[in-house]
Amino acid sequence: MENKTMMQYFEWYLPANCTLWYNLKKDAIHLKEIGITSVWLPPAYKGAAGVNDVGYGVYDLYDLGEFDQRGSVPTKYGTKDQYIDAIKELHKYGIKVIADVVFNQKMGADATEKVIAIEQELSNRNEDVGEEKEIEAWTIFNFEARNNKYSDFKWNWTHFHGTDWDEKEKRASVYRFYGKHWDESVDDENGNFDYLMGEDVDLNNVDVVEELKKWGKWYLDFTNVDGFRLDALKHIRADFFKIWLEEMQKAKGEDKLLVVGEYWKNNLEILNKYIEAVDNRVSLFDVTLHFNLFEASRNKDYDMGGILEGTLMKNNPEKAITFVDNHDTEPGQSLESPIMQWFKEIAYTIILLRKEGTPCVFYGDYYGIKDNEEYAIKEKLDKLLYIRKKLLYGKEIDYFDDRNVIGWTVTGDKEHERSGVVVIISNAGEGCKTMNVGENLANSVLYDITGNRQEETYVDSDGNGIFYCNGGSVSIWIKKQSKN
Repeated sequence: MENKTMMQYFEWYLPANCTLWYNLKKDAIHLKEIGITSVWLPPAYKGAAGVNDVGYGVYDLYDLGEFDQRGSVPTKYGTKDQYIDAIKELHKYGIKVIADVVFNQKMGADATEKVIAIEQELSNRNEDVGEEKEIEAWTIFNFEARNNKYSDFKWNWTHFHGTDWDEKEKRASVYRFYGKHWDESVDDENGNFDYLMGEDVDLNNVDVVEELKKWGKWYLDFTNVDGFRLDALKHIRADFFKIWLEEMQKAKGEDKLLVVGEYWKNNLEILNKYIEAVDNRVSLFDVTLHFNLFEASRNKDYDMGGILEGTLMKNNPEKAITFVDNHDTEPGQSLESPIMQWFKEIAYTIILLRKEGTPCVFYGDYYGIKDNEEYAIKEKLDKLLYIRKKLLYGKEIDYFDDRNVIGWTVTGDKEHERSGVVVIISNAGEGCKTMNVGENLANSVLYDITGNRQEETYVDSDGNGIFYCNGGSVSIWIKKQSKN
């Protein structure tokens, strides 16, 4: 079985030229060659800002770049037909497709309506500010250009908990609609973090829940995607997704639906509790590991021996989607926490060259981000991806026994030629370790594929060798190819 590797195939600052789906289709064979087994695609439906919307300001879930709405027919990434064609091409090469799902909020309403609401304390959404009053809220979604194609459901204020804008007074705040209550089983940041932005979807409303079930089944059938990436889980009560995912799995077939979720919380206990709450139907992005990598990249006295402590990767590897950065952690974004450049190769080595978790490569780290040519490390990632695809097989042995210099070996197997790998990392000065690589690499000569070290290392008949790395660097040792 080939090792699984995901790619997040977008970044926040992509140009609004409607070409991503077209480029993705052309890139499918290359993705297959480098070992990508699944791609996470950005929201494909029409956003409030039309072609300028990354996709998280959801306008119409049924408009995949087909209708003239919000100022354009295509989305930022292209048209409906281009999207479907890209999915077919990826499937042609055995690559699974994961579609982004944003249920927490809607934006870009077609009209306003008068609603009785009460303002909320911004830092504590459990506290009211003042008395109930009439506001003018952007809550009417009629989708006239779509003209009831695929669905005749229309949205109004009863389908939302609240909003962040009063058109009547031209005033921004958080307003909870009369008779509505924030969901309780959500993150407790700001007292209650049900509300995030825009018009907050009421997932207690029976009509909303049924419409979202209908949409999910339509989307699976219409696009033939293999699964979903669920956005903003800490703002949505778990029992909604427990029911929704059960329905989607029935529609797609048990064990066939891929589901990954974003619960942005640096707390292992909370992440594990959420997984349990949805009956283990979802894997989560390992935010705990991201923040360990983030701290290590900013502190050269970081205890590398504990780099995996408190992470999903170590404690719940079957449900861990490991990552270095994503569109939200990029410079200038809401969750800005980019891994520093000197540490990025080390960070990707940790997620790509270990057996635990499913790693996700960020588009920006592979192809670059706008106006930042140094951001990408494509050449380094290609080497890591090659090793993961071809050589990362066998038993894993850890040497996390030092504060600054850590390493591990993967011993290889008989089925994969030249398989087996040795990793050594130092966040301080030059380092070395004696490590055992097992019988598969015994009596072999190994070299550092990164090029960071120029010498070769001999492994004795017991599988032991001494391996070196430079300071603040990583070396990855693989078997030297025979000249014969």
